[in-house]
Amino acid sequence: MHITQIVALQELQFDIHQDNVKAGWWTDLETKQDLAREAFNNTRLGKALVAEKLCLVHSEVSESMEATRKGLMDDKLPHRKGIEVELADAVIRILDLCGALELDLANAIAEKLSYNAGRKDHKIENRLAAGGKAY
Repeated sequence: MHITQIVALQELQFDIHQDNVKAGWWTDLETKQDLAREAFNNTRLGKALVAEKLCLVHSEVSESMEATRKGLMDDKLPHRKGIEVELADAVIRILDLCGALELDLANAIAEKLSYNAGRKDHKIENRLAAGGKAY
């Protein structure tokens, strides 16, 4: 990953999370408690909130599978395929959660791509071999 891509992803993560904070998604609307702080500090409430947010990512991925299975266009952005919009929702949720937890997702992706590039089980000839990695 090029440094400009890393920076762009870091900025997108920050912007998405800030937008969600402003929209009140990280505040208990009744108590005004800062839920992002709870998540970041890994409190009991924070752990439950992170689990909830991860389930929401999963739900978006499941919705993308259903859109693909049924060949659906998106109902809110009808010019786009359902899979495209639902995966966008999943990425938005992931970047928002990473923003709350102050995770360096961009550099983790860059490092993981670099690691995967050298993996023997990611080479075509090894994947084609008996017992090779497949799905």
